[in-house]
Amino acid sequence: MERRTDAATTNKDERNADLARFFGTWIRHPIKMGAVAPSSARYCATMVGAATTELNGPILELGPGLGVVTRALLNAGVAPERITSIEYDREFASTLRERFPRVNVIHGDGFDLDATLGDDGETKFAAILFAIPIVHMEQAERQALFSRYFRRLMPGGNLTQLSYLWKPPVKSVAGVFDVSSTPIVWDNIPPARVWIYSQAAPFAAAGAVH
Repeated sequence: MERRTDAATTNKDERNADLARFFGTWIRHPIKMGAVAPSSARYCATMVGAATTELNGPILELGPGLGVVTRALLNAGVAPERITSIEYDREFASTLRERFPRVNVIHGDGFDLDATLGDDGETKFAAILFAIPIVHMEQAERQALFSRYFRRLMPGGNLTQLSYLWKPPVKSVAGVFDVSSTPIVWDNIPPARVWIYSQAAPFAAAGAVH
């Protein structure tokens, strides 16, 4: 019992510290952060449950923050070696490396994967989990961005997005991806849902050929 109590206390202390740190960073960079607090454990588990992690391939996490979704991936049984997490904030990236030493944490720009990954677009992912704020972008820019991400997905892979918006943050693109969502997760701050972007049939078929 003592061990469980100590672990619970440690997790609670870590979350409280993360809340303060996250909020402080949001105060300084509200547009870059998007959220005022880390997502709840249930919200992160919902995102992981909607992602196509069952496919055999690497997982890409964009905007991991302090690792709440990363932890949910690991709790769901995803091997840490499969995960590449790209974090824009240097201090957050450093913390992620300390917390998840076997995860490939990259300090870089999730909007420019070719430059950040340095692989000429060759790496294909089983799933992309997206938590970067894009409300400042025009709808056409968002659609173009997600269309580029879909070129990085394996056939059958999807992109899941954490968002407080109650309408699709990115509208579907004919022949590239369709949009659906999970129910609202009410225990998150604020309540939110996971948006699921799935490959449209023609795109999936083309991916299978190539």
